[in-house]
Amino acid sequence: MNRRNFVRSSALALGTALAVPLAAQPGPSAQAAPEYDKPLGIALDEWPYPYPVRFLTLTLDGKSQRMAYMDVAPISRSVGQTVVLLHGKNFSGEYWHETISLLSHNGYRVIVPDQIGFGKSSKPDDLAYSFDLLAANTVALLDELKVDRAAIVGHSMGGMLAVRFVRNYPERSTRLVLENPIGLEDYRLAGVPPRTTAQLTEDELKQTVEGIRAYRKAYFVRWVPAYERFVEVPARMRLSGEYPRAARSAALTGQMIYQQPVRHDFPKITVPTTLIIGQNDRTAIGRDRVTDPKAKAALGNYPELGRAAARDIPGAKLVEIPDCGHIPHVEAPATFHAALLAALRA
Repeated sequence: MNRRNFVRSSALALGTALAVPLAAQPGPSAQAAPEYDKPLGIALDEWPYPYPVRFLTLTLDGKSQRMAYMDVAPISRSVGQTVVLLHGKNFSGEYWHETISLLSHNGYRVIVPDQIGFGKSSKPDDLAYSFDLLAANTVALLDELKVDRAAIVGHSMGGMLAVRFVRNYPERSTRLVLENPIGLEDYRLAGVPPRTTAQLTEDELKQTVEGIRAYRKAYFVRWVPAYERFVEVPARMRLSGEYPRAARSAALTGQMIYQQPVRHDFPKITVPTTLIIGQNDRTAIGRDRVTDPKAKAALGNYPELGRAAARDIPGAKLVEIPDCGHIPHVEAPATFHAALLAALRA
C-alpha cells in the first residue's frame, strides 16, 4: 500500500474511553458514518502501518510477549539524534505517521513502539501493567537497537509514560516533550471515584460504534470526515473473537492510569522539557463517574493545567496552541511540528 493510501486508511488502535470531554462537535453525515461489519484481529495483523514493523520479544511475569515497533532512519543528513514517540491509550504508534516523516526528513532517527497492550503488540489480560514496566520495556527496546540516549516525546497517556521514563532513566533521556498529556492532575484527588477492573472490562465490551465515534469527535475542535479513520479500528476490533481479552487488557491499563499518577514527579524532572498544549482540550479520565457538578466542570482544564505543570517542571517551556484539541499533531500539525523541532534543536 502506498503512503497516500495509507494516510487515507490508517486508523487509531484499541483503547478504552479515557475521558468524557465536555461536548462533542458536529460529526459527518450519515453517509460518512459507516457501522463496520468486517472484524479486525486484536493484533492488527492486516492493518497497514506507514513503515515496516518489527517485534521485540519480552518475558513479562514469566510469559513471552511481543512488542511491535517502527525504527525509521533519517532521510536527510543525520543530525545524530534519536527521537522516541510514545502513543496515548486510545492510539497506537501508526498515528504518528506525519511526525515520523517530518523528523526523518530533518535528519532524526525515529523509534515508535506500540506498548504492550496496544496496537500490533501482545495484549495480555493478566499482566501487572505499570508505567515502570512500560518504561523498562522501552529501555529494553533502546538496548536492542543500541541507542544510548534519545529525546522522549509523549502524547496523552504516552505523556505519563514519558514522565516516568525520564524520572527512572534520566541518563537515557536528552529531553522531554509532552503533547497534551493526561495525568496533569491526579484524578483520584480531583474527585473521580474508583471502578473495579471487572466494571471497566464490561464498559469496554459494551462499546458501540456510535459511542466510539462520539468520543473521538470530542478530541477535536472541528470534526472532519477524514477523522473517521480514528473510529474504524476500535469499531472493527469489537467484532473479533479475541476482543474480550483485549477489553480486559484495556481495562487493566485504565487502572494503571488511575492508580499510578505522575503529577508529583514534575518538580523532580531533570531533563529539558517542553509542554505543547492544545487549548481547547478538556480530556479527563472518569469524568462520567463524577457526580459533583462543580468537580466535573473543573476536570481537564488544559490551559490551567499546562501552565501549572510548566511552573512545576524546572525550566520547562510552554507552547500553547489556540483553537486546537487533544491531538495537536493531527489537528494542527504545522504548529505542533514547528514547536517540536524547536524543542529538539534547543
